[in-house]
Amino acid sequence: MAVIVQKYGGSSVADVEKLKKISEMIAVAKKNEDNVVVVVSAMGKTTNSLIDMAKKLSTNPPRREMDMLLSTGERTTMALLCIALSDLGVEAISLTGSQAGIITNDRHNDARVIEVRPVRVQDELAKGKVVVIGGFQGVSYKRDITTLGRGGSDTSAVALAAALNAERCEIYSDVDGVYTTDPNIVKDAKHLSEISYQQLQEMSEAGAKVLNAQAVQFAKEAKIALYARSTFSPGKETIVSNISDKELSGVRGVVYEKEVIRVFVNDQQKIESALQFCEENQIPVKEFQLTSLGKDSKFKSSFITSASNVHDWPKVREDLENQLGDDIYINEHFATLSIIGEGFSNNNLVLINTLNILKESGIDIYGVGTTSFRISILVERDLLEEAVKVCHNYWIEEKQLV
Repeated sequence: MAVIVQKYGGSSVADVEKLKKISEMIAVAKKNEDNVVVVVSAMGKTTNSLIDMAKKLSTNPPRREMDMLLSTGERTTMALLCIALSDLGVEAISLTGSQAGIITNDRHNDARVIEVRPVRVQDELAKGKVVVIGGFQGVSYKRDITTLGRGGSDTSAVALAAALNAERCEIYSDVDGVYTTDPNIVKDAKHLSEISYQQLQEMSEAGAKVLNAQAVQFAKEAKIALYARSTFSPGKETIVSNISDKELSGVRGVVYEKEVIRVFVNDQQKIESALQFCEENQIPVKEFQLTSLGKDSKFKSSFITSASNVHDWPKVREDLENQLGDDIYINEHFATLSIIGEGFSNNNLVLINTLNILKESGIDIYGVGTTSFRISILVERDLLEEAVKVCHNYWIEEKQLV
């Protein structure tokens, strides 16, 4: 029997009236499909409200207790949605992430899914019920409640879809798919009707607020098509699937991450200490660079991290500086601009042209990182929007494809 998984984001479940509308959509889906699994986020700004309450009690609340607190947001949504479905005569049951079998590692606030055991979900589907699951949460192998970090409900949905061998996974939010850049910066951003797993994953890793990168990885491994749609404005959609590089070649998007921190470490002996500190404090390290200027010279290294992914950054910065002293320098005024596409390792044209147009626009470059699908450039945060507009105009609007 075919299974479809639907995920509804916070804006889609923001109030009771929207929950009623979604319940009607799910009821229709249930009539048309064999088995329906629904993953929900917390209602509207619930998660932010819970964080604010915790911050009024402590400037640095324990991570474990924050997970226990934040997981209640999704539980509220799933229970209310089941009540709405019941009123329509649709049998439904709500399950927490742990009840649904989502097993994670032992990191709090940004746990990673390591396994899904959907036995309970399958049992309820066999009884003809719609299964509504709280996204963004799981349970560690130590039986602690964990949360999955930014975009965690996407990860919940796609991980479940993979474990259930679902036919497809539909991601509903307040936007109708993926665009070539942020429409808030470039009003003429182009809607993408389709995109490859790898391209979307690179977009997510580079800061685009589309689908969670780990969610896309699950979909790619399980070969499950993702459909990114608007909840209440049907029409357009973006299909994410295993599309060949020949079909979607060239530059596909210009994305950015606004709050990037760059950490410089000048003492060879302190490099390992800095990385160990990051591991202990759950600080994701990106674009790590290590350069030796000669046998007798100091090693110079640097890495960047996303401010949004660091819990209580002011306290973390203070501890890091106390531990490493004068051997560390931190710059908080950078942003990252990324060009996303296909086949960038075939030649250097995209890199050369991008560096040239930024230089011509008076935008200084402070670092470059590349993959076959992405070119990421470190720029001053104050010039980020101008950099996005310049690159989007050149690569997308003028269609300077390679």
